[in-house]
Amino acid sequence: MARTLFAKIWEPHVVRDLGDGWALLHVDRQLLHDLSGPPALGELHRRKLAVRNPELTFAVPDHAISSAPGRNAEPGQLGGRLRGALQSRAAAAGIRFFDLGQRGQGIVHVMGPELGLVLPGLTLICGDSHTCTNGALGALAFGVGNSESAHALATQTLRQRRPKEMRVRFEGALAPGVSAKDLVLHAIAALGAAAGSGHAIEWAGSAIRALSIEGRLTICNLSVEIGAKAGLVAPDETTFDYLRGRLFAPQGDDFERAVVHWRELASDSDARFHRDEAIDATRVAPMVTWGTSPEHAIPIDAAIPAPASQRDPATRRAAEAALEYMGLEPGRRIAGTKIDWVFIGSCTNSRLSDLREAAALVRGRRVAAGVTAWVVPGSEEVKRAGEREGLDEIFRAAGFEWREPGCSLCVGRQGPGARTHLASPAMAAAAALAGELCDVRGL
Repeated sequence: MARTLFAKIWEPHVVRDLGDGWALLHVDRQLLHDLSGPPALGELHRRKLAVRNPELTFAVPDHAISSAPGRNAEPGQLGGRLRGALQSRAAAAGIRFFDLGQRGQGIVHVMGPELGLVLPGLTLICGDSHTCTNGALGALAFGVGNSESAHALATQTLRQRRPKEMRVRFEGALAPGVSAKDLVLHAIAALGAAAGSGHAIEWAGSAIRALSIEGRLTICNLSVEIGAKAGLVAPDETTFDYLRGRLFAPQGDDFERAVVHWRELASDSDARFHRDEAIDATRVAPMVTWGTSPEHAIPIDAAIPAPASQRDPATRRAAEAALEYMGLEPGRRIAGTKIDWVFIGSCTNSRLSDLREAAALVRGRRVAAGVTAWVVPGSEEVKRAGEREGLDEIFRAAGFEWREPGCSLCVGRQGPGARTHLASPAMAAAAALAGELCDVRGL
């Protein structure tokens, strides 16, 4: 029978069929961060259980640590205490720990791919919903809770219900000023934030194949924002070139033998999906959100939609509440909305290509008066590479603050009443310069 990419990864990992759609899966890799790691490892300690395969688990502080320049371990603060707890628990279990300032430290969804910990065909879990990011390399990756994490640490397996399969195809070339972030925001707005619920999504089509791995990581990162369990992109030559020489990837002849297997990880031409959607990528414009969900996204040159245009009562009420919270009026152009803080970072857009894109726009320009602007590299490796290229100097000259790697403003740090607009790094940079949401194509 014809099989999908998802099936080709799921089926070989089934240790036991548990019936009624459930299976016991083998877990190839587990990543721990400072919020998820201490509780899961603490559970094993309380139950006097050992980590079954510590060599397959990796730990990094990223969520609660400060991104302030010149930071230290902050022993008296929550971030420092959680970092210390993760470090001590990992050491006791024999788990590799990537500490502050070391190569490998960074946002867990950034450091995994860049170190070659994520490989095509693997299963990977982490206590974070955006673990789906890693599917960009052709892996089956998804977030888990603390109890599931503890179970996998003790057994190297996980009980899971097999999701349905969905494919979203982007066909055609992207217009100038349009990025991977715009593609996925467009898809979420067009299909709805619950469109992928209960599914694993394969992102496909000519526009996806034309993206770099970093662009694909952005696409897969937001798979959870369309409700999906996981997001995947079939590995290809772009994938193999990205992985070749990575620290934890196979080396030499072993790598070439792995590539032979990885080439088979693609959906068969006649494979069937439970849901199959096609989107014309040539019609996608730079996007920005107006509400409180990634579903509330529109082109930057569009007007804020009226809730009355929504047929579904629940969707209409959500739109009304979002507009009230955001202080916006339907029918008004989203461009021109004033902003006072710009954050370029996150597990979605903090990689080197994201920072290059933003730096190219702000070079020789200045942040608008009254705007606070931060750049937070996604990892120590991204930070060092950016500094070698002089990106830090470009940002500082423009009035941005160049900070240390970590999750930063995403994890409950925006404060009560914050009104957030999601956009690409280029759109965020343009807003910082203008002091308002504006069309990056004008720059």
